[in-house]
Amino acid sequence: MSLSIKPIGDRVVVEAAAAEEKTASGIYIPDTAKEKPSKGTVVAVGEGKKDEPLTVKVGDQVLYGKYAGTEITYEGKEYLIMRESDIYAVL
Repeated sequence: MSLSIKPIGDRVVVEAAAAEEKTASGIYIPDTAKEKPSKGTVVAVGEGKKDEPLTVKVGDQVLYGKYAGTEITYEGKEYLIMRESDIYAVL
């Protein structure tokens, strides 16, 4: 799952998980009511800062803030570029 985008510094590129299609009880959620996912997979990492190496690596499943990162489209796919500090946990 290698990506040709190389983030700079302490930034990472995350591919967001798909939004939920239906609830646990089986009710389908319309596109207008779907929540933005807060979970994804790291697909590229930067070099880190001088004295602070990055702790996440490519392939990690991560949880991040609802409004974290900047959305980009690259080769037809949606990605988020965010600082490592915007990531709350590695699953």
